[in-house]
Amino acid sequence: MTDLASEQETAPKKTHAGVFWRFWTASTASNVGSAVTAVALPLVAVETLDASNFEVSLLAAASYAAWLFIGLPAGVIVQRLPLRGTQVAMDLVRAAAILSVPVAAFLDVLSIAQLVVVALVIGLANVVFDVGNSSFLPSIVSKEELTARNSLTSASGAATDLGGPSLGGFLVQLFGAATTLIVDAVSYVVSAILLWTLPRPAPTPPAQSGDSFVTLIKDGVRYVVRHRVIAPCVAVATLINFVAGAQMALTPVFLVRTLDAPAAAVGVLMASGGVGSLIGAAWTPLVSKRLGSAKAVILAAFTAAASTVLMPLAGEGWSIVLFALGSAGFTTGVVVVSVLTRTHRQTVTPSDLLPRVMATVRFISWGAIPFGALAAGLAATTFGPRTALWLTCLVIAIAPVVLLLSPIRRMRDFITEGE
Repeated sequence: MTDLASEQETAPKKTHAGVFWRFWTASTASNVGSAVTAVALPLVAVETLDASNFEVSLLAAASYAAWLFIGLPAGVIVQRLPLRGTQVAMDLVRAAAILSVPVAAFLDVLSIAQLVVVALVIGLANVVFDVGNSSFLPSIVSKEELTARNSLTSASGAATDLGGPSLGGFLVQLFGAATTLIVDAVSYVVSAILLWTLPRPAPTPPAQSGDSFVTLIKDGVRYVVRHRVIAPCVAVATLINFVAGAQMALTPVFLVRTLDAPAAAVGVLMASGGVGSLIGAAWTPLVSKRLGSAKAVILAAFTAAASTVLMPLAGEGWSIVLFALGSAGFTTGVVVVSVLTRTHRQTVTPSDLLPRVMATVRFISWGAIPFGALAAGLAATTFGPRTALWLTCLVIAIAPVVLLLSPIRRMRDFITEGE
């Protein structure tokens, strides 16, 4: 949960494995709670507050709007603040924000406005936390191990994505959506305690340089937009995240109101994305070795686009399984694209630029999520949730086309041929 890039020079190599596994444990604890919240928070809006389609989309948009507000400066912020303390503080902020929901529900003062503010606060903390996290792995493993380690991290995240929503749906059915959010608050506290045990990293070079804040940001942006491999991959990630944002807004209303699924079933169906993540994480090293990383990314983009078509075909009864299959297939493709393109960025980017490059990539690609959520909310209000899902199929179909029109089409492997 921390950058720790400077520890590459200040800490012995043998300590890195311990640091990684403590990081991994903290991340897993936090991810379980976040996966529970992915089900519970929108269900609070839908079932407790009877929110409209557009209000639910506002909730999804607020969760990721922070990338538009501080996405670019986050890379510099991470390098200039005490990193361990910042990461712990972000965990505690998220715990407090989540805990405010069951408290307000108990006092009978909960509102859609509060849910949106909570989602926004958590999103702001997520931005700083995620950018700090993104440069950690390359500092403790070799370049040759990056794909395998990234796949392992994605696999553990997928396991929590798989179990978390199912657990969340069960807990919501048992205790109610607002009370279930206490699980997430506890998970962030556990993560903060574990992170506090990590070594205190030394200041990174930008904290001691004379470059202005704006100049440091521009350097990261310039590197991304001019890179012949990173730039088209970011374009694809932006399309994927636009669709992911739309799906976050549409899934609860489509399953609950169109398909009349109970809360427990909603949790299981949302967990199908976790199945796809596990498959994608396991598949990535194999398909990358067999086809090459560039070819694997193209195949994965086609897989994600083709699978998405199954989701709006779902109906009541057994045909609801089509939604799960489509979600799993979409996520499988997304994980392969994410792992291989992230590994490439971590490998080719100079270490002093990496936090700013990762922040730029997240600002551009994750910044599309709230727009996707809002667009989906408007489409669902105008045409209905099912038609809105069909429109997402058209958007994601552009992703493989972007790759085929880029230099990546002529490559087998990013690392050996992309530079």
